[in-house]
Amino acid sequence: MRNPFARGPRALIACLALVLPAITPVPTQAQKKYDTGASDTEIRIGNFVPYSGPVSAYGTIGKAHAAYFAKINAEGGINGRKITYLSADDAYNPAQSVEQTRKLVERDGVLLMFGALGTSHNQAVHRYMNQRKVPQLFVSTGATRWGDPKNFPWTMGWQPTYQLEGRTFAQHILATRPQAKVAVLMQNDDFGKDYLKGVLDGFGEQAKQRIVVQQTYEVGDPTVDSQMVALKGSGADTFINISTPKFAAQSIRKAADIGWKPAHYLVSVSLSISSVLKPAGLDNARGVMTASYLREPSDPTNQGTPELAGYLAFMKQFYPAGDPNDSLNVIGYSQAQTLVQVLRQAGDELTRANIMKQAASLKMDLPMLYPGISLQTGADDFFPIKKMQLVRFDGSRYAPVQ
Repeated sequence: MRNPFARGPRALIACLALVLPAITPVPTQAQKKYDTGASDTEIRIGNFVPYSGPVSAYGTIGKAHAAYFAKINAEGGINGRKITYLSADDAYNPAQSVEQTRKLVERDGVLLMFGALGTSHNQAVHRYMNQRKVPQLFVSTGATRWGDPKNFPWTMGWQPTYQLEGRTFAQHILATRPQAKVAVLMQNDDFGKDYLKGVLDGFGEQAKQRIVVQQTYEVGDPTVDSQMVALKGSGADTFINISTPKFAAQSIRKAADIGWKPAHYLVSVSLSISSVLKPAGLDNARGVMTASYLREPSDPTNQGTPELAGYLAFMKQFYPAGDPNDSLNVIGYSQAQTLVQVLRQAGDELTRANIMKQAASLKMDLPMLYPGISLQTGADDFFPIKKMQLVRFDGSRYAPVQ
């Protein structure tokens, strides 16, 4: 079998599957029904994620998916069927996202696409997937457009929306720093714009008074140093940082280098201690706030819990090369558990229509979700996770902000 962690613009991860938390068993269907990508022995799942390029840190999500599905296969598969996971490298380039998706759907015959990463990247294949009636499930992006079952019934998000998170930041600023002078750094694409809309909605009529400066960067830029100098020069005392991991780490370090110490709100896609805060310098990151919906593996309060123990055992056995403290691996692990539940519920009716029906009837607790947060969907509710907890980094871990 090919190396499941192979890299390269055409690299495909052919993986085998994984386990899931204990959930109510589902009766098998009386008659087996299959669409392309399913059979008595196999379920073919497609994905794209950047294993190379400027945001290759996200590639570990695809590797965690692959490892979890390998675990499932080792335990006998899903209703006796093994998962073949085909994960392509799109290098965070929407044109490659389109190319890889078409290959996976038309050449490789996947039953569905799962966990593909990137807002512009999933948007590039959004209409294509719905026109072909192929499930575009649990995309790794928090854009609000993934929860529109009326117009796009074959697409579903997974994580809380970027707009929800942006509103959370703005509302916390208004409650705790009502006279704040806010600086915004954002990636200049759909990802950044969606977060910004949430921020503006959260500030409401006060948006123009509170936001004193905005700076943007392109995903291909080498650094955000000049933007950070400009933000400091504005006199802002509060910083909303809408950036992906590489640039988040740069911005935290640069703020320390130039002596700028604003109240710092960092988007959750870059909250990883191991891949963002450590490279930036843990002391430099002290006080950074973010919104979380997942347990942080390095948080001492999670030590000794069965939820963390299960995750760590999985990482040790099935993804030993991965960093168990990287929150991106928690995302991959939890997304894969969600898909496994959908496939279990589908039983022997592995049609694309039934996959969407089952995805739209979930009510489950995932072991690595933040306490008090669960996952639930409905025919008119394609936003599986709808709550977040504001947390602050204290130099070693994230602690809840009351």
